[in-house]
Amino acid sequence: MHTEKYKFGTLSDGTEVTAIKASNDAGMSMTIINYGATVQSLTVPAADGTLTDVVLGYDNPEDYERGTAYLGATIGRVGNRIGGAAFTLNGQTYKLAKNDGENHLHGGIKGFDKCMWDIYAEGSSVICSRLSPDGEEGYPGNLEVTVTFTLTDDNALQIAYDAESDADTVINLTNHSYFNLDGGGSVLDHILQISADRFCEGDAGCLPTGRLLDVSGTPFNFRQPKAIGRDIEADNEQLRLAGGYDHNFCLNDTHAATLSSAQTGIIMDVITDRPGMQVYSANMMDSGDPPFKGKASRCKHCAIALETQDYPNSINLGKNSVILKPGEKYNTTTVYKFSK
Repeated sequence: MHTEKYKFGTLSDGTEVTAIKASNDAGMSMTIINYGATVQSLTVPAADGTLTDVVLGYDNPEDYERGTAYLGATIGRVGNRIGGAAFTLNGQTYKLAKNDGENHLHGGIKGFDKCMWDIYAEGSSVICSRLSPDGEEGYPGNLEVTVTFTLTDDNALQIAYDAESDADTVINLTNHSYFNLDGGGSVLDHILQISADRFCEGDAGCLPTGRLLDVSGTPFNFRQPKAIGRDIEADNEQLRLAGGYDHNFCLNDTHAATLSSAQTGIIMDVITDRPGMQVYSANMMDSGDPPFKGKASRCKHCAIALETQDYPNSINLGKNSVILKPGEKYNTTTVYKFSK
């Protein structure tokens, strides 16, 4: 295993951004930057041995600063949506930023994705940590967070999240990498299988209503492998509301999903201890943000995000699984395992 630490560039205010690249003997490498604790690059050998960067990203810090798609970033304190941009905890209502219509999305205006993190390498791991102070983006409690990215010898990226708080708070951390196993173009021909019998119904703002819908007989049935694009244009209200897939799948198993490409022969398995996974088919990626690095081009459905998580809006739907109390340890792990 080899690691290399270098200056990635500077933000608009002159703040220096650091990158650490880790490479294994099997040909896989990952690059993590400390702006947003972000997976900037993930290079994997294709079936013919060609190296393919399978995640969307940018070439410089200022593009990450301007970008709005959370490319590769750590998301927190609470990933996904909180309805009405508010929640009640211990009888107190906490008001958050409305940065997604009437709702709160991915931690707010300056979520973890727009923060600087401490970063260092340890063995085959890159470790990012920060203190999220009490009141940051409206959340209670001083929250100590560590995200450990580990590159294994058998071509897996393991992401472990650890956190502790000095007051009752809410937490639901995830990573927002967008995957394209071809390195560019559309992912509609990628084959996806998801271990889920149900998914969360969304309203017009993609906020879960609290109803869990059966995937049977719907475009959301990925229990058997199928092309992402096979049913994405189907006559289905949930697809119309989101412009494609942007839904939490209720996972049956720790082996959450398998994604594969016939073009490169790359296969990616997603293993997690989380109960849910947001599947987002990049429905609004055809305009707006800076150009991507590498050969990836901006287009609708140019990648797919598989965000492991607790169910969205849980705190407002009567579920306490996202509450973290003093003395408790938040710990969760997701693995993206590559093969060919």
